[in-house]
Amino acid sequence: MAQVIIVGTQWGDEGKGKIVDLYARDADVIARFQGGNNAGHTLVVEGRQTILHLIPSGILHNNKICVLGNGMVIDPEVLLQEIDELSEKNLFPPDTKLYISQNAHIIMPYHRSLDKARETRKGATKIGTTGRGIGPAYEDKIVRTGIRLCDLLDSETFGEMLRSNVEEKNFYLTQFYEEKPVEYDAIFDEYCGYADRLRQYAANTSLIIDQEIKKGSDILFEGAQGCHLDIDYGTYPFVTSSNTAAGSACCGSGVGPTRIDAVVGICKAYTTRVGEGPFVTELTGTIGEKIQTVGCEFGATTGRKRRCGWLDMVLVRQSVRVSGITGIALTKLDVLTGINPLRICVAYKTGSEQFSESVPPNTKVLGQCSPVYEEMAGWSEDITGAKTMDDLPVNARRYIERLEELAGVKMSLVSVGPGRDETIMLRNPFHG
Repeated sequence: MAQVIIVGTQWGDEGKGKIVDLYARDADVIARFQGGNNAGHTLVVEGRQTILHLIPSGILHNNKICVLGNGMVIDPEVLLQEIDELSEKNLFPPDTKLYISQNAHIIMPYHRSLDKARETRKGATKIGTTGRGIGPAYEDKIVRTGIRLCDLLDSETFGEMLRSNVEEKNFYLTQFYEEKPVEYDAIFDEYCGYADRLRQYAANTSLIIDQEIKKGSDILFEGAQGCHLDIDYGTYPFVTSSNTAAGSACCGSGVGPTRIDAVVGICKAYTTRVGEGPFVTELTGTIGEKIQTVGCEFGATTGRKRRCGWLDMVLVRQSVRVSGITGIALTKLDVLTGINPLRICVAYKTGSEQFSESVPPNTKVLGQCSPVYEEMAGWSEDITGAKTMDDLPVNARRYIERLEELAGVKMSLVSVGPGRDETIMLRNPFHG
């Protein structure tokens, strides 16, 4: 029996979908604990690509329990579309159960309107949000005006809360942002329809997870985004609106910290970032373009090109510390094939200051930093068929070993391609 958290160690897009899918084979319960449909987890099974935004990646396995935790913000339209698409493709297994926390907050149309209006008003200083209403939904949660799933399922309560919120949000939309207002009646009717369909999935998910732990079940907690998009420890303000570090798994799913056995940090073999914000190791020339093309670096949620750069171990070391990472899953190592030499960022410098263990919290200072690189020899051999570390070229093995030294954590697995079978499994956290 084990309870394992999976988090991203960079700015998201590390390949968590594939890793969750792999570990889900050994888990009985897979639980998302934060974020919303600003996440996009891409899985490739038998050559067919599936992108999930809200439902845990373990949904593709039968006889599982999939949970959307209380720490999430959920757009019911997106969720129901996802359920329908999985069912149409026969990818929703018959004996897998899906539960949504009654305490999860609901994304409303005015959240999306406000999100887009704010970005438009900021112009050149925009953060680069997905425009999905994630931030405004979390904002309402914090000021205690948010609508939870349990509220949505009670039409009288929902109507009262909605009327109050629409009045307030329309004031902001029309008077400050000079945008169109939202309509109470249309939203009420639409969301009551969603409530009818979501009622069957609503549950006390904290209690369900607790009961499964007591039964001896294996639990996998699936994070979204990456540690450096964390609202507290990320490159603020270019962050998401939730805590993406491992500790959030406990609050976002209703499980005590003493229950957790391992934390796996997903780390791409290079670094990418979507949206705005400082990026110390960013490559804007031919190497960056090659990584972007070979790695198919487009946002699964937005379709935007991801900015690409050398692997930044300052980011990873901070993630290891903040999330208590016990093992690293290295992804997309195959994308680096044919690039020689390779570089690894081991520190930042600005003026007389140098940072190697943590990322400067001041965004202005971070933007002035330049990378301190170590150079390593690359490899040209195709590695996608590798099943063991011995199958890898010597320079690929040296690259991995150096990353372990810099992170202070051993590898749990190495992904050498997008498919399930294109993976070198080293230490499975569910097998001790």
